[in-house]
Amino acid sequence: MADKLVIVESPAKANTIKRFLGGSTKVVASMGHIRDLPKSKLGVDIEHDFEPEYINIRGKGDLIKSLKKDAKQAKKIYIATDPDREGEAIAWHLATILDEEKNKITRVTFNEITKSAVQKAIKEPRDIDVNLVDAQQARRVLDRIVGYKMSPVLWKKVKRGLSAGRVQSVAVKLIVDREEEIENFKPEEYWNLYAKLQDKETKKEFEAKFYGKENKKIEVHSEEETNKILKDLNKAKYIIQEVKKGEKKKNPAPPFTTSTMQQEASRKLGFTLKKTMSIAQGLYEGVKIPEKGTVGLITYMRTDSTRISEEARAAAKTHIVSTYGENYYENRYYKTSKDAQDAHEGIRPTYAELEPESIKEHLTKDQYKLYKLIYNRFIASQMSTAIYDTMSVTIDANGYQFRANGQNLKFKGFMTLYVEGTDGKEQEEEGMLPDLKEKQELNLKKLEPKQSFTEPPPRYTEASLVKALEEKEIGRPSTYSPIITTILDRRYVEKSQKQLEPTELGKIVNKLLTENFTDVINVEFTAKIENEFDDIANRKRTMETNDSRILWTI
Repeated sequence: MADKLVIVESPAKANTIKRFLGGSTKVVASMGHIRDLPKSKLGVDIEHDFEPEYINIRGKGDLIKSLKKDAKQAKKIYIATDPDREGEAIAWHLATILDEEKNKITRVTFNEITKSAVQKAIKEPRDIDVNLVDAQQARRVLDRIVGYKMSPVLWKKVKRGLSAGRVQSVAVKLIVDREEEIENFKPEEYWNLYAKLQDKETKKEFEAKFYGKENKKIEVHSEEETNKILKDLNKAKYIIQEVKKGEKKKNPAPPFTTSTMQQEASRKLGFTLKKTMSIAQGLYEGVKIPEKGTVGLITYMRTDSTRISEEARAAAKTHIVSTYGENYYENRYYKTSKDAQDAHEGIRPTYAELEPESIKEHLTKDQYKLYKLIYNRFIASQMSTAIYDTMSVTIDANGYQFRANGQNLKFKGFMTLYVEGTDGKEQEEEGMLPDLKEKQELNLKKLEPKQSFTEPPPRYTEASLVKALEEKEIGRPSTYSPIITTILDRRYVEKSQKQLEPTELGKIVNKLLTENFTDVINVEFTAKIENEFDDIANRKRTMETNDSRILWTI
């Protein structure tokens, strides 16, 4: 008989935690949720404050019996599900179904699965936070009501078996709207003019771009305008009008949030959101490292905070100073956005001494790639600024101006370890210009006009859609991956060369839903509801006053 019973969601997490607790403690897994709304009916009592009607999930009967038996035999029960709203809801369901004395069941949370974090949590238990539970329930109830209101429209107009979701349908709308922008886009012509110039003294060549006339910017939209400028430049002298020398500083990106991790793993590793979250879950729950046992390698991977603990900050400093030197370290604090749930830290390695290379052979290829990305991003976030020497020159040619810029990396700082990716084409580093001086005359080697056309906005990728959802406050860290996975699985959207493109089915479904549920399938309403969930979690609103009642009257 165990004195203490600890319940977590997964066997992997249970195996890691067992190592940190005494022999009188039993650790078991609930295998995720054990109760949910029924699939066969609405399961929400609309007449009585939207009371959800939960049932035990089919196939979990034997597990529930086993959990109840373990609970009866334990003197104290610690529910250690994940430290977020979903985890709090699972804890509440477990407490309800175990039906033990209230003072026997307690709640513990930890942001990282390390010995110190787990033991500290066990020593500092708390009650289940009903506000967090209500926030999760409000989302679940709302999503169920939306599904039950919208899906029959799709069955009647398109085909049976189709389903709609509150947030997923808004994500589909974003993708369809972007496709319409692309289809309706009318390209506009514009011209650039480049001068290849040479420093007479050093014979070094560089390129300058046409700017304008009499220091006023000119936009060139036709070949006729370009030819007139070329004619005016015939036999012109190219004289340095102004030289500006300076210094540019570049700071590192903050530690990962769920959103930024998903975006970077998509850009740099080519991972889908689903794959990123699956691998991160494994790194968080524990990986077997010889001589160390099963080790949780990263902190909790569902977060929108960039805050890091003082202990982690100190560990990063020790590593940076010993590896790169004192001048590469800078103690940095990152401002978390006003809407972030700041209950736990940004995503970081749990042990700064476990460098990716040192444990590479004990990780799968993909685990190593993601762990290295998380590790390097975190360490770089506490490193010093990169410094560039910069030079910009303005060149006069018969009253017209050309401009050229150059830069040279003087001190790499954090860029020694990590540089953030971009959604578009990677920017090439500009080389340094020759040591030019004002009033100096240059040799013209070549004038090159180039015709271009404006381009439509790009289709969303998984990374850029996550960024858009976050900026528009649609969904939260735990929902980005399920949102995109769902709309792909339902064939409303398909992937073409990493780009998300609406299918004909997706366009039809979007048209029907936006026409019939205008008040629901819009960005503003979805963001407003998301903020209401936050208010419930923060005790500013109750579940009963949430706008789910609005949906039922639509």
